[in-house]
Amino acid sequence: MNIVPHITKGARYTLGARIENKFIDLLELSHKAYFTEKDKKSEKISGCILITDTLKFLISVAWEAKLISNKQCGDIALKLEEIGKMLGGWKKSLENPEKKNRTL
Repeated sequence: MNIVPHITKGARYTLGARIENKFIDLLELSHKAYFTEKDKKSEKISGCILITDTLKFLISVAWEAKLISNKQCGDIALKLEEIGKMLGGWKKSLENPEKKNRTL
């Protein structure tokens, strides 16, 4: 979220604000998913995955428009990739509860 102040004024309040709002939406929905009943968690996690994919798209648009640097784009892309893996694993564990990765 620290990239928005570095975006030019013309795009800061359009694309920059949209990216910032999507990050906040992702935080809010993942919080809701954590505290939702088991039968509805998968739906909320799918929403989180969709928001993550939308963020990846918006970041690539900002990069292509040269609003963010290569380094910023790379850093954010790595973090979003990690978030996507975590959300995918969470969803997979809900769909196959008997296949836990943990051994006791």
